[in-house]
Amino acid sequence: MNHHHHHNDTNNNHHHLQDLEPQPDHISDHQVHLLPQTQPQPQPHPQQQRRPRGFAATASMSSSVAAAASSAGGVKGKKEREKEKERTKLRERHRRAITSRMLAGLRQYGNFPLPARADMNDVLAALAREAGWTVELDGSTYRSSTPPTSQAGVFPARSVGSPLSAGSLKNCSGKASLDERDTKSEKYASASPMNSPACLGADQLMHEVGSRVQGADFTGTPYVPVYTMLATGVITNFCQLLDPEGVRQELRLLKSLHVDGVIVECWWGIVEAWTPQKYEWSGYRELFTVIQEFQLKLQVVMAFHEFEGNDSGGVMISLPQWVLEIGKENPDIFFTDREGRRNTECLSWGIDKERVLKGRTGIEVYFDFMRSFRTEFDDFFMEGLISAVEVGLGASGELKYPSFSKRMGWRYPGIGEFQCYDKYLQQSLRKAAKVRGHSFWARGPDNAGQYISRLHETGFFCERGDYDSYYGRFFLHWYAQSLIDHADNVLSLASLAFEDTRIVVKIPAVYWWYKTPSHAAELTAGYYNPTNQDGYSPVFEVLKKHSVTMKFVCSGLQVPCQEIDEALADPEGLSWQVLNSAWDRGLSIAGQNAVPCYDRAGFMRIVETSKPRNDPDHHCFLFFVYQQPSPFVQQTICFPELDYFIKSMHGDIVGELEP
Repeated sequence: MNHHHHHNDTNNNHHHLQDLEPQPDHISDHQVHLLPQTQPQPQPHPQQQRRPRGFAATASMSSSVAAAASSAGGVKGKKEREKEKERTKLRERHRRAITSRMLAGLRQYGNFPLPARADMNDVLAALAREAGWTVELDGSTYRSSTPPTSQAGVFPARSVGSPLSAGSLKNCSGKASLDERDTKSEKYASASPMNSPACLGADQLMHEVGSRVQGADFTGTPYVPVYTMLATGVITNFCQLLDPEGVRQELRLLKSLHVDGVIVECWWGIVEAWTPQKYEWSGYRELFTVIQEFQLKLQVVMAFHEFEGNDSGGVMISLPQWVLEIGKENPDIFFTDREGRRNTECLSWGIDKERVLKGRTGIEVYFDFMRSFRTEFDDFFMEGLISAVEVGLGASGELKYPSFSKRMGWRYPGIGEFQCYDKYLQQSLRKAAKVRGHSFWARGPDNAGQYISRLHETGFFCERGDYDSYYGRFFLHWYAQSLIDHADNVLSLASLAFEDTRIVVKIPAVYWWYKTPSHAAELTAGYYNPTNQDGYSPVFEVLKKHSVTMKFVCSGLQVPCQEIDEALADPEGLSWQVLNSAWDRGLSIAGQNAVPCYDRAGFMRIVETSKPRNDPDHHCFLFFVYQQPSPFVQQTICFPELDYFIKSMHGDIVGELEP
């Protein structure tokens, strides 16, 4: 909540000054230019001539007080006038704070998709529509003779020049326009104007809004299957199923919520832990059999990275022991930063084609693991239990360099560091520089800052920095190409191992510093996406070549506003670019939430992103992966919300359609 206050206070300051004064015609600034200049507006609003109440009353009172003060100026003298000014300022600030809290509450608890700089007109319009009134673009408000019916997918054109659409992200912002909210609660259908929500006191209003169970109506929208992640600790480090009964209980619960399937991570560090090419799958077989009992679909992740969960009860899964042993002798198998520190989260792409893993190359090791899985679970593939295989291509299973790793000292919103200083990637860089005819370019930039630097503190990423010099372009192109080649190499073999199965690749959401020319955090993560270049297309070309489904982490959807401001972040802008770039290439897309979200508004933003209702091409996600919070939180907060979310994702046709 506090984040919201802070944001709304600053954002709304200059708006509320005028918005809180009485405005008899209810026309907000952005609507003025839409009105014909000559003809007078019809005003069928029954409450038009009423005395101002609530905010408006306070506002008019304070303005009259101020006027009185100034008229008495001669008597009271300058000091008195100054004092009065101060008092007016304080009242104004107090009023703005109240407004700001109300807006935050409406957004958070009432699922009101108010624009960032909402004024009181937006709020009144939303409340009036909620109560079943018709509010037209010019502010005309009247009660329809027949109650308006809910219109999923048919929207009046509010978007012309409204702050919602101007420069906002249209379908990916996940904010439905106010007109889309035709669902109303029966409670207000016959209420008199006096009892309409616009006239309620703030506390009463919050209560009403919080207790409302309707959100936007998604009946009849496409069916998007929902999968959920099973907790990482269900399989022990010795590949045994820890608590079969506990798993059954969880699956029973998921089944009752109509979840379509579950996702299980198969950890390289558990399965091939001690001896090269000796694979232990027993715990996974037992787990898959339990999942089959419940007739849930299953997706598996080939997890070639290490896991260190914060809320996972201390579960820790490293890379296989035999790999770590090789790493003691030859630490260059790991990603390395400029200071020479090694990151053991995953193997460097420099060894994809180097025989340094007891006679095998990196991609051979990945291929042998995938092939072993495919032969071991042939029966489950044949029966159609396993619907997709996700292939881990980097740290956290995402296709990225481990450039913003917390264990290396990174903190949000640091720009991260380039990870190309192991000897194998350095060899590749030398070769590329030689081919280019500039051997002295065979080095990483020396002015790119540290993990936690801000970009203006560096010579490389700052505005007009070296990232856009001839050398900078050469280096960044090579760095990004290494990421693309890694994806290409591993996916070629994955398509071989899983020929008829859908393959999924996870793309990270690096949205901080997105509003700056260099996009520094994306550059260090391996996406060459400055403002004058599209860094995602070449990656998606490779995914397209192997017919892979792109899974995007919809993360910024819950980032506190002040963090977004300080890091010039733009989660919505990034997801707009990534999703559209992938859809333009004909890729299928899946989504996943980054942090657990429990509130209706967060869930609805995800539904809106998954199947944008104003998309002329009717794109929608192939499936969505819901990451659950810890069981305790889930039981206390999530069920009604989660149930509602899944019904919305299914287009309310629960159980009638097969994904």
